[in-house]
Amino acid sequence: MWFLDIINDFIIGYPIVVSAIWIVGALYCNIYHRSEKFAKVDGSELVSILVPAHNESDTLNEAISAISNIDYKNFEVVLIDDKSDDDTLDIMYKLQKQYASQFKIKVVPIAVNQGKANAMNEGFKVAEGQYVVGIDSDSLLARNSVTELVKTLKTNPKLGAVAGKPVVRNRTTVLGRLQLLEYIGVIDIIKKAQSYLYGRINTVSGVIVGFRREALEDVGGWHTDVITEDIDITWRMYRKGWSVSYQPSAICWILVPENTRNLIKQRRRWARGGMEVIAKNKDLLVHGSITQKALMYETIISSTWAVLTALSTISYFFNLLLIHEVQLDGDVLLVLIIVSILQFFIGFYGSHETALLSFVDLLLIPAYIVYYWMVNLISCILALVSFFLDPENVGTWSSPDRGVK
Repeated sequence: MWFLDIINDFIIGYPIVVSAIWIVGALYCNIYHRSEKFAKVDGSELVSILVPAHNESDTLNEAISAISNIDYKNFEVVLIDDKSDDDTLDIMYKLQKQYASQFKIKVVPIAVNQGKANAMNEGFKVAEGQYVVGIDSDSLLARNSVTELVKTLKTNPKLGAVAGKPVVRNRTTVLGRLQLLEYIGVIDIIKKAQSYLYGRINTVSGVIVGFRREALEDVGGWHTDVITEDIDITWRMYRKGWSVSYQPSAICWILVPENTRNLIKQRRRWARGGMEVIAKNKDLLVHGSITQKALMYETIISSTWAVLTALSTISYFFNLLLIHEVQLDGDVLLVLIIVSILQFFIGFYGSHETALLSFVDLLLIPAYIVYYWMVNLISCILALVSFFLDPENVGTWSSPDRGVK
């Protein structure tokens, strides 16, 4: 049937087309970034670094040690304990004393675990900086990361937030190395492409993001009734007329899940966050700017692709097991593999020095293609089910799987 043929063409063709768009956009972004002019940073502006934590006694010391080595000197650190069950709060007070001669550390204890968004709001109440940097308590800031965020914000007064570039640091397992490929070969490339082609990105990254204080005050801080506060605040800034961009030179080193179940749980949360944004901003599908519409329709189309691909996969295995009929187009599959490999080589070229990559990492590309397809497909389906069955799902904060260093 012609209708089924169209669906099949969409399932196979969509990832090829979007990969080609990402590749072109990322290449032009790299070229533009080399000649981009930024404002000079003299350290006159105070930066507040917010570090929310819940049961993070294993990671907090290392995170603050990395902050103590940044090249931007005019900053304060705000440590927020979201009712930890371990000795996180005690460690915060010890760190406050340990670094008292180098920089100011403010400790904000919260009596009831209410989630990361609430923790960020509580930290922002005591922050005094003109610029606010948010990181996770397992994030290790690169030496120049805060300077890169500040110079980007300072260059454009209409810029409300700028996302930095997370790089995976736990690479002792196959799952960790696969996510390393994803962050440099997919996430980084998508953000570069969106930044260049649309002049905006779909979301800042909660693990490293810089905000202009006025923008945070304008949108009323972080909302606590959403599952992904970083996606939500990005789109509320767009509604208020602020711009949001990506600065790949602002790097932080992160820990990622090395357990498949926890990884899918994380990606399901991300996917659901995208759906919540569409539900809350559905009027922009008609009345938004061209770039806002493009980003939102991109999310809708990718979710539609996931549903159709899941149904097609079930049909494929049904035919294979019962009818012994193979329904794969070898030529199209080869094109998809070639485009994917090209995409990763471009990501590798743009990140091999800053992300400390080796060519050995590229040997996992074939495995990654299968991994990415399966994990994101399952995550998207679970997010859709969760979104429609439990639309008001708002939980407390629990410590994620940090993997193995």
